[in-house]
Amino acid sequence: MLDEFSTTEANVSKRGSPQTYPDASLIVFYAVMALKGITAMRAQQDYLFHHPIWLERCRLPACPSHVTLGRRYKALTPKLEVFTEYVATWSLSHGGHFRQEVVYEDKSLFKAAGPVWHQKDRLNNEIPKGLRGVDTTATWSKSGYHGWVYGYGLHLTATRSGFPVMFQVLPANINERTVLDTKKEKLIDRGTRCIVADNGYVDKKRAIAFAETNVLLLTPKTTLDEANALLGADPLYTATQVATYQGARKIAIEPVFDLLSKLLSITGKHKPLPVRGLAYVSTFLGLGILLLQVSMLMNLRCRIPTRNVSYIKTCFR
Repeated sequence: MLDEFSTTEANVSKRGSPQTYPDASLIVFYAVMALKGITAMRAQQDYLFHHPIWLERCRLPACPSHVTLGRRYKALTPKLEVFTEYVATWSLSHGGHFRQEVVYEDKSLFKAAGPVWHQKDRLNNEIPKGLRGVDTTATWSKSGYHGWVYGYGLHLTATRSGFPVMFQVLPANINERTVLDTKKEKLIDRGTRCIVADNGYVDKKRAIAFAETNVLLLTPKTTLDEANALLGADPLYTATQVATYQGARKIAIEPVFDLLSKLLSITGKHKPLPVRGLAYVSTFLGLGILLLQVSMLMNLRCRIPTRNVSYIKTCFR
């Protein structure tokens, strides 16, 4: 899939020498490391040095230094965002089992690695003496399930089957509604006509803006009359459809975050992350999204449940 993806990318001239280690090779290697729970760059280099078979499997010409591994890891998120969107499109043209006319949007919080940086100190940009290992790019936000969390927010778009369509990772305090705005054009391009979200996305002006592009932003507070009035045409949805979409939200996307945390072995309270810094965290969670996509596609082909974590982990053993 990475080979196919590489051929679809536009040829953009870049300054400097060609990459010694292609992005595709490193994505595969980092994904293996994520499954094995090896996140420290020195440990990743040691693993590759002592398991040279992975040089061949990942098409790596040599064992990168830990400095190179860290630098490339931090810069990988944009490539992962585009590739996971490509995989979602690929799934439509290879069976169409994860249709995207109706998608589900949600945000989940992940606790930053290390100690928390209390808001009073953070606003004053002061790290108390003796407080070591603070992730300074994380922020505070309140979760309806876990209360206040110091960390990051994963903004995920998924199908009713829980198949990831696109993602963004940002500091926890970034508003989910503004993130959805950045996804609007991409969702329209892939044929999405209804976005189902929770009460955190309730915004009349935003719903009208989406409706102007023939996309319904459906929240638990949206009634059938409001839905069809927003679209300004003859009724396009029935009461059964609206109730079905709203009722499916909790089983469509909310369990996906739990599935992701189990796949990445971050199952403690508030889903504590093993890496620090927005660049590292976004790549780490992006690799998890990609692995989830691949495992669901593999399980679908093998005709076994697509959202069972034991089956998913079996795919990669």
